[in-house]
Amino acid sequence: MSTPFPAVRELILNRLIDATPDKVFRCWTDPELIVRWFTPPPYKTTRAEIDLRPGGRNDITMQSPDGQLIPNRGTYLEVIPNRKLVFTDAFTEGWAPKDGAPFMVAILTFEPESGKTRYIARVRHWTTEAHAQHQAMGFETGWGIAADQMEAVAKGI
Repeated sequence: MSTPFPAVRELILNRLIDATPDKVFRCWTDPELIVRWFTPPPYKTTRAEIDLRPGGRNDITMQSPDGQLIPNRGTYLEVIPNRKLVFTDAFTEGWAPKDGAPFMVAILTFEPESGKTRYIARVRHWTTEAHAQHQAMGFETGWGIAADQMEAVAKGI
């Protein structure tokens, strides 16, 4: 029997996206598409490298308005095409532990709903402090803007 994950360490974005699950999944897994939607302005995504398999690399670099590069490196834990992606920043490619403390595990699901996609992003944090930090960074607004941008890209592919 599994125990529910504590709400004090989980942030959730739940959206109905006007595109099919295969297109939404593709937005999360195609590097050329990721750079078009992933980061809310005035930040931008400058690079994405994806090795889409459990243990494979997820490496996305964002850039702040002042030019600072912000690397986001991790690895995939679970990949179910067009249905689910699970990734973490606790490891890098090949299950190598990342330098520094792990921050989160993201569980993304893509469920068909009336010709659209029920997109749910569950972001689970290692600590309540990491949860509070992510919330203070603007999780709801930032991930919401990114979801809107992703929807626009998905509708165009």
